[in-house]
Amino acid sequence: MAATKASHAPTPTPAEPVLERFYNLRNAAIRLDLTDPDDPDDTTGQRWLRDGFNRPEDGSKGRKFPGRYMGRNLVFSETDLAVIAQISLEETEARQKAKEQPPVSTGRPRRARRTAKAPALATV
Repeated sequence: MAATKASHAPTPTPAEPVLERFYNLRNAAIRLDLTDPDDPDDTTGQRWLRDGFNRPEDGSKGRKFPGRYMGRNLVFSETDLAVIAQISLEETEARQKAKEQPPVSTGRPRRARRTAKAPALATV
């Protein structure tokens, strides 16, 4: 009797790449509800997004916003906008907690005032 081969298990086909929707700077600001969509001259929120994207990698100025350049334009995907909203929420909460804390004195204490006045310099 000849040996028969078992049929091959079906190989999983790679999933089709999902193309995310990308937004330019103005549309990202509109999507995050930072600017008025009806006013074409309103640039509110665009600088905030640009500055957040250009934060240093070391985190000294806060977490860097995700995004990318396509065709010399800064664009954000829908996933990026969700992360930006989460970063903003975390930073706002941290700022509120810091506001509730009393300020830490970093200077030297003031010199105590003398109770009795020192005599003026004698002039002869």
